[in-house]
Amino acid sequence: MSQLKGNPSTLPPNMTADTKVILFDGVCKLCSVWSQFIIEYDKQHIFTLASVQSPEGQSILKFYNLPTDSFDTMLYVHGNVAYERSDAFVNVIKQLGLPWKTLAIIGFLPKKLRNWAYDRIAQNRYTLFGKFDQCLLPSADHNKRFLSAD
Repeated sequence: MSQLKGNPSTLPPNMTADTKVILFDGVCKLCSVWSQFIIEYDKQHIFTLASVQSPEGQSILKFYNLPTDSFDTMLYVHGNVAYERSDAFVNVIKQLGLPWKTLAIIGFLPKKLRNWAYDRIAQNRYTLFGKFDQCLLPSADHNKRFLSAD
């Protein structure tokens, strides 16, 4: 697995050891659809979301020494371990209920192939799916699904 590990004695900002956060590009239309998918199909509220442009997302990126001004990957963080690219997708999708977790079967594909496909989509996502002028704000009923510094 492609893991980024923080200091084992500390956690990323605004997180507990049990928090599971999905960081996504808030201006990317594909990424916004992905976050709406998580809100709809994460029936057990396993995941919390944060756009990489938000203060909370920026602080997590800094925690892992990742770029804070260009975003080419989804990041899934659980405790102080972060997963990138196709590993992030596989780790998230396998925690959803059926039929979605069956998509985790792609985890059996060679990692090079998975990440190659992931990178092709990520690098062309604005061209293929479009881009918002600014991050979309969560609706009031979804607000508690997003990571907050409170």
